Amino acid sequence: MHEELVDHLTRSTPLSRGEALRVIQDVLAFFDETTHDYVRRRHRELQAQGLQNAAIFERIDADLKYRAVAPPELTLRQLRRMVYG
Repeated sequence: MHEELVDHLTRSTPLSRGEALRVIQDVLAFFDETTHDYVRRRHRELQAQGLQNAAIFERIDADLKYRAVAPPELTLRQLRRMVYG
């Protein structure tokens, strides 16, 4: 799986093959998160930091534009519905 990328990382970094493979798997798992799961997770994280919902949803909206594969543009209402149903 992703042998070319593993080879590249082992040549260009001090990572071993096993470490490079784990890094790749971690990155892929991070970006494999669905938009719905991302919104819910980020809401919990930002809420735990003491932010209020208005600020949280504005921040999530801004962050979604920079995901590796950007989801379709969502309204703040759609974001709220992902969290609260």
